[in-house]
Amino acid sequence: MSVSLRVLDDGAWVSVNDAREVSVSELWRLDAPTFCACGLPDFVVENILAVGVDEHTIDAKVYGQCIACGETGVPGWVPVGRLSDGEFVDIDRESVVLSVRERDHH
Repeated sequence: MSVSLRVLDDGAWVSVNDAREVSVSELWRLDAPTFCACGLPDFVVENILAVGVDEHTIDAKVYGQCIACGETGVPGWVPVGRLSDGEFVDIDRESVVLSVRERDHH
C-alpha cells in the first residue's frame, strides 16, 4: 500500500495522503540530550523541514526552539505519527516524551 507524505505550505504542515495532519506552532516534549542542556526540552516547532517513514513510524525533521533556555535548531528526526493499514494515527506530542532519532530517511 502506497502512502503519500509531504511537507506543505512552506514547512507549516505534514501531509499524509493529502490531508494536513501535523502543524507547526505546537509544543513538543523531546528526549534530545544533544539539542540543549535542558533535561526534557519543551520544544516549539517553527518549521517542518522534511518528513519520512521508518517501518510504520512517521518522522519529521523540524526546526524550533526550547522555551526554557532559548536554544534554537534542528534536534533530529522526531516521531509525529504512525501508519496503521495505510491510515495516519496521531501521537499526543504535547503529553508524550518524543525520542529524537538520528538517521536518514529515503
